[in-house]
Amino acid sequence: MLWSWATCCSCPTPFLLIINKITKAHRFQFAESYQLQKSTIHTSRKLSVQPTVADFSQEDKTKYKWVEIGPDVTEAQKQAIAQLSPKITNRCKALLKQILCFSSDENNLCLLLGTWVKIMKPRRADWLVVLKELSKLDHPLFFEVAEFSLLEESFETNIRDYTKLIHNYGKKNRLQDAEKALIAMKRLGFTCDQVILTAMIDMYSKAGNLALAEDTFEEMKLLFQPLDKRSYGSMIMAYVRANMLEKGENLLREMEAQDTYAGKEVYKALLRAYSMIGDTYGAQRVFDAIQFACVSPDNKICALLINAYVVAGESRKARLAFDNMRKGGVEPSDKCLALILGAYEKENKLNNALQFLLDLERDGVLVGKEASEVLVIWFRRLGVVKEVELVLREYAADEANM
Repeated sequence: MLWSWATCCSCPTPFLLIINKITKAHRFQFAESYQLQKSTIHTSRKLSVQPTVADFSQEDKTKYKWVEIGPDVTEAQKQAIAQLSPKITNRCKALLKQILCFSSDENNLCLLLGTWVKIMKPRRADWLVVLKELSKLDHPLFFEVAEFSLLEESFETNIRDYTKLIHNYGKKNRLQDAEKALIAMKRLGFTCDQVILTAMIDMYSKAGNLALAEDTFEEMKLLFQPLDKRSYGSMIMAYVRANMLEKGENLLREMEAQDTYAGKEVYKALLRAYSMIGDTYGAQRVFDAIQFACVSPDNKICALLINAYVVAGESRKARLAFDNMRKGGVEPSDKCLALILGAYEKENKLNNALQFLLDLERDGVLVGKEASEVLVIWFRRLGVVKEVELVLREYAADEANM
């Protein structure tokens, strides 16, 4: 969920000022100005849960009434309403249809949500359904509804809500909002834990701010709790993104000393980084670390090791890595075949390539599209397409007669 913390919807009181008024028991209350506004909400008649559109009377902007949806609903609104899950309750559907037909020029979202809270008495599950549906629709009011719900007692906000918030802020590269959320969380009395700080490291590293990621990692160590693989993994990924691969490896060794091992994707990211620059020693070290961590290499991991040797111009070692992969029981992908053929092309070793193709055919390994394209381009450049096809046919015939 992506929430904005600068202000609470269109209410006049800044969010951080509201936080200062929250009690030690963590019961969420609105600022006094908003409470006065909320107390004047029009409730002279019992509201229906039928789908309606928000409206304000011209005489009193603080009074709120619900009007049934009319024919003036736009086609986009109709389509959005049609995408709502049929399993949601009437309580949630009523609010969602109001939001989907909401006009900020005519209405006040805080009053809409406040009225819904007062009349419908939502529970946490209801809030989560509303937020999920708005998130699924990528609705522009999602953020305001989310920040309003965070201040509602019925939402029963917990620390994991902040984790999700910060994580999603990171995906949108909204660092300042995430930092404000962290400050607000602390003022509520919640204590930072590894999960929260891991989310912060992910955010900083994706934004390219390695210094803040390192500072957060050091703060995490001050919790005096054993770091788990996700916490280590987030910092390793930060080093990978910053192209500081040796520091990432150092953390892997630190983990190994504690009998803790990173996730498979972290190993692959580090291996890929070494592979792309042709650092065969680094790639081989990470590949060995993968096996030491009892992670079975698949053909994608093996392809990364092979690619490291290809980029480095070491076709012989690339072929050796390919053969070791097959001996280990890993079925080679077409990508692996293309890499070996590309290595031979790079070094102009046509005979080696032909022998490689014959070995594959003997073992029943089919050459796919990617590997075939490498061959076609290479053979056309040499002008020997027909000759190679003839040689392969003759060899196949000789094998059949043996």
